[in-house]
Amino acid sequence: MRTKLLTLLACALATVASAQTGSDLPDMGSPASAVLSLNEEYRLGAMIVRNLRDQNQIIEDPELDEYLQALGSRLAAHVPEGGQRFHFFVVRDSTINAFALPGGFIGVNYGLILATANESELASVLAHEIAHVTQRHIARMVRAQGRQSIATTAAIVAAILIGAMSGGAGGDVVQGAIAAAQGAAVQQQINFTRAHEYEADRVGIGILAAAGFDPKAMADFFETMGRRVGLAQAQVPELLQTHPVTTNRIAEARNRAAQFDHPKSPESLSYALARERLRVITAPRETDVHAYYARLREQREPGLGERYGEALALMNAGRPAEAARILDELWSQHESVPLLAAALGQAQMAAGLTNDAIATFERAITLSPRNVPITVRYAEALMRMG
Repeated sequence: MRTKLLTLLACALATVASAQTGSDLPDMGSPASAVLSLNEEYRLGAMIVRNLRDQNQIIEDPELDEYLQALGSRLAAHVPEGGQRFHFFVVRDSTINAFALPGGFIGVNYGLILATANESELASVLAHEIAHVTQRHIARMVRAQGRQSIATTAAIVAAILIGAMSGGAGGDVVQGAIAAAQGAAVQQQINFTRAHEYEADRVGIGILAAAGFDPKAMADFFETMGRRVGLAQAQVPELLQTHPVTTNRIAEARNRAAQFDHPKSPESLSYALARERLRVITAPRETDVHAYYARLREQREPGLGERYGEALALMNAGRPAEAARILDELWSQHESVPLLAAALGQAQMAAGLTNDAIATFERAITLSPRNVPITVRYAEALMRMG
């Protein structure tokens, strides 16, 4: 049921009325806007996100929010059309998937972030979803199936999302909600076309390359997912079920990527830190994450991100002084990385090193005056001090 519902959602949000050929950018004229305006799309997307947040399906974390929004904004800056607002968020779901909602809201399951091998792979998924938004696929879907009220459409999509994330019990909720919102008629209109996904690939790879990421990363990530499960249908990750991949599609993605120069921008340090932060936050049990880092140390010397994750795990285990020592060393080597400063200040506060923590936060704010996580953590420290 869970896979079926997520597939239904992806289809519902990803349908395009007809195949596009030729240029990278299809006709973005009035037909779609005549049915669903940009403002209506935003209202619809905001309603769905609010529903997900109310159901605790979104991971609320200032550091992760800051990183994902920065990564997404870097990509969105190279969208040919421009003017579209985007909001990126992490979904509390271990499956490997991502989706675009109306109005530029893009959700990424935490399981997908953990499955990526590098920042370009994560960026490729965001670029693909950004392309779904800029090509107005959702408005085209609504146009194809006939105009509905914003509230009705939001109810259907939110029901699918929430039910899919809540396991078996959610299936009954979804079926009832879809029936109540005339979902059967909507399902009959869903037509997941190959051309639709090819279009998002084509436009997404262009965005990826323009932003300085490896344009081959999209094909690399899909290939990795395919190899991971041997393409056994019962085990294929959600991403491949909602975004079907064939060898021909991968080949076309590689041909498209070959048209661009290799990236010149280095991978950000924040990617490795954000991924390990997510690993610690989502670990089912404290012992699991400790065992993970212990096994890693047996295999090789941990990198920056993994040492940061290990420090976070120590903080969660009630050993903040040990965490502070690790983080102090890391921040002294990478003072320009706000994620390290925020964690160090928190560890120092937890260890009773109040003066050190305040000094850390004040120094970090001087270095990164507009960084939201630093500001939030500093405010939390001041409130604790009274």
